[in-house]
Amino acid sequence: MRVLMVANPKGGVGKSTLSTNLAGHLAWRGAPDGSVRVMLGDVDRQQSAKAWLSLRPAGVPRISSWALEAGQPARPPKGTTHAVIDTPAGLHGEKLKGLLKLADAVIVPLQPSLFDILATRSFLEGLAELKAAKGVQIAIVAMRVDPRTRSAEQLERFTDSLGLPVLAHLRDTQNYIQLAAHGLTLYDVPESRVAKDRQQWVPIERWLRLLES
Repeated sequence: MRVLMVANPKGGVGKSTLSTNLAGHLAWRGAPDGSVRVMLGDVDRQQSAKAWLSLRPAGVPRISSWALEAGQPARPPKGTTHAVIDTPAGLHGEKLKGLLKLADAVIVPLQPSLFDILATRSFLEGLAELKAAKGVQIAIVAMRVDPRTRSAEQLERFTDSLGLPVLAHLRDTQNYIQLAAHGLTLYDVPESRVAKDRQQWVPIERWLRLLES
């Protein structure tokens, strides 16, 4: 099972938006032949991923939640091939270390402002060391940003210094908000409706395929 962890200890950076659409892409990719079975889970007490999954309509590619049994720890449903784990703000210490041991890759959503960069500097530096020591794949996705801006350039310079790639720059759009309200992702609606956003996801899709090659 491939485990993708979406993490940033700072709140409000777009972790759930990124997590749900990652799961949506994987489920959509495996829908034709059923070769991919996707789980979306989180380690937040609020279980926001589970609440989002309850909104998904019939007829879209299936995404599962944790299998829960009384007195037993949460675990992926049997047959799961890919798990996307959404993590809460403030994740640190032993809980973070434990999750990192399970992850095949970590994707960090980050808004390219100086304040966001400073707030996550030590976290990103720790991930860069983990990548160097254990080979865990780590990448950043810039959220709510125009790649032509100075703030985007600033983010690129900072991440380059750590050896961490910025996979994509996702624009600030209501599409994510409107789709999430119905338990949907960019991959659950006609591509023509979200063409600009789907185009921005192409390098993320390519990176995910490279993880499995």
